[in-house]
Amino acid sequence: MIALAKRVGQSKRVSRSSSRRRSAQPTARKPGHGDRRVERKRNELREHRERFFARAIEYIPCREFLKKDAAALATTPPSDAAVPLDRDAADRASAKGLSPYLASLYQTRLLTKTEEQYYFRRMNWLKFRAATARGRLDKKRATRRQMEEIEGWLAESETVKSIIITSNLRLVVSIAKKFIDASNSFEELVSDGNVALMRAVEKFNFALGNRFSTYATYAIQRHFFRMSHKGRQQRNRFVSSDESLKDRAEEISSSEYCSAEQIGVLKEVFGSFLGDLEPRERQIVVARFGFDGKPPRTFRELGSAMGVCKERIRQIQTRALDKLRSMAAEAKLEQTVDNWL
Repeated sequence: MIALAKRVGQSKRVSRSSSRRRSAQPTARKPGHGDRRVERKRNELREHRERFFARAIEYIPCREFLKKDAAALATTPPSDAAVPLDRDAADRASAKGLSPYLASLYQTRLLTKTEEQYYFRRMNWLKFRAATARGRLDKKRATRRQMEEIEGWLAESETVKSIIITSNLRLVVSIAKKFIDASNSFEELVSDGNVALMRAVEKFNFALGNRFSTYATYAIQRHFFRMSHKGRQQRNRFVSSDESLKDRAEEISSSEYCSAEQIGVLKEVFGSFLGDLEPRERQIVVARFGFDGKPPRTFRELGSAMGVCKERIRQIQTRALDKLRSMAAEAKLEQTVDNWL
């Protein structure tokens, strides 16, 4: 009996020991709702990082941004920036028979030169600040708060950009009226001109101190010229399949700035500034606009003579004209240039 009791006791102890070992072993747990939510947030943050670092941030560099008081210069508006908008101007414009869209443009007054400088400085400084701060972040460890702060600066720069664009929409309308023809309606010109205006806002170098209206007028005019030339090229293709006529049409369309009136104004306004251009720029401007007394040459002719494509000649001419316009603006000849454009 005693031996039997001992064996029963040993069996119970072994059973209890096995039970304790089984309870000590970890059990597989199925992923719950909390785990899926954490994984989803991680994926969202990773996608947010990818979009954030892939976004292009373009701005006009300026030495003022490197100064200690850069933030103050970019956040202190001029005294006349607080002048309210003219809400009654739209009603007066409607009374004159203008369409609702054109009448609405008169609600926003034109910016002064001081205001222009402030808004362009602020827009580009916000982008500079965002680009600089993003460059310091780790692409794999950037937090949501860090990214949202930088995105806030970029959103504010877009708000400032919209102020500049809205205040210059009337400029697009005034230029579009001069280009209305059978192939270009007023509404289409205004729509395309607004796109050109937006690009001009992005590219305008405010640090030179010039008025934006002068630069924007040139950019919008150039855009309309290109539209007109494309339309003429398309019409010429349907008129005849003769290759010689096509080549001639292309040569004529490439002479977009070479009317007799425009050449006369260019000689009068820009002639004294040619010496400040680079040699190749001066050579192209002189040949393109007949400053040497010879008939103006086409892009194709100059490209063949200089060993480059005609598009390269066009690019150099555009750069040279931008320089000449800046020189003319500094010499107080903006009005003459605007009248030509």
